[in-house]
Amino acid sequence: MNQYASVDTAPAVPVLADLRSDTVTAPDAAMRAVMADAAVGDDVYGEDPTVTRLEETLAERLGKEAGLFLTSGTQSNLVGLLSHCARGEEILVGRGYHVYKYEAAGASVLGGIALDPLAVAEDGALEARAVTAAIKDDDSHHAITRLLCLENTHNGHAVSLDRCRAAADAARAAGLSVHLDGARFFNAVEALGCAEQDLAGIVDTVSICLSKGLGAPVGSVLVGPRDLIDRARRWRKMLGGGTRQSGILAAAGLHALDHNVMRLSEDRARAERLGQTLSQFGTVDQATNMIFFTPDGGVTPALQQHMAAHGVTLSGATGTTRLVLHKDVTEAGLTAATDGFRSFFGG
Repeated sequence: MNQYASVDTAPAVPVLADLRSDTVTAPDAAMRAVMADAAVGDDVYGEDPTVTRLEETLAERLGKEAGLFLTSGTQSNLVGLLSHCARGEEILVGRGYHVYKYEAAGASVLGGIALDPLAVAEDGALEARAVTAAIKDDDSHHAITRLLCLENTHNGHAVSLDRCRAAADAARAAGLSVHLDGARFFNAVEALGCAEQDLAGIVDTVSICLSKGLGAPVGSVLVGPRDLIDRARRWRKMLGGGTRQSGILAAAGLHALDHNVMRLSEDRARAERLGQTLSQFGTVDQATNMIFFTPDGGVTPALQQHMAAHGVTLSGATGTTRLVLHKDVTEAGLTAATDGFRSFFGG
């Protein structure tokens, strides 16, 4: 299944619920207003006050020394990995994690860093014993194992603090640092019922995406130790990621942190309700705001076309489809999705 697969045909009716991803949200009127009013400056000179406020806000919330605003989650992860590791060094990462599977091997291509993929457990965690076993001996035949990369949530699953901590402790016992791809960090925190610093405190660096469940149009923030963030700023410039009056975008991120974190429980509740309906028609794996649905007979173009006719957009994946609830899926949209699936499967 490719979660980024697109349907070939345009929707026949207005879209009531786009379930492909939580990246498809549009800024609402309140977010657009703060973007329009944002105080700005040239961020390459360090003079954009809104960008600085966003970086400082997230660093403080997560208990880290500094933050860095970047254009995307992929770029945020990449400059983080490049800042942790040198050429010829190695990262341990989950085989199904975004850093390994969906980021075009950027750390290897651009940084000369090896990625060693480990099996991911059903709950989204990496086993501590697997981490220990994958750490290479100090031998000239091997890459130098330098970093463990975790992910939370993974396929919607919020990995428990104990499981994250066990993997991180195994890495640190061998002198490794730990990075967290926290693209949906706040979904994990909401589901686990923990404090933000409880999860962030397990790792050295965290990449936070603002354009997924939080609804901002652009941007991620990397937080961590100040010396590492200084290196990351240099890498961001080298990769062409320096921006000028980007406070317009940072203002959207600040608004999202103030207004859209607290409502993530609504997305989880709607995902649970939709998952209960879908369980009548196939296999369902639902966690936080995501559902992986494998209907009896698999996802087909006929299902995708039927749902489009009901105003519901699915990905173009076949066999299994990922459905993601987000702030732009209203009660009316959820009803359209539920009714559409029921009518297709004859329920």
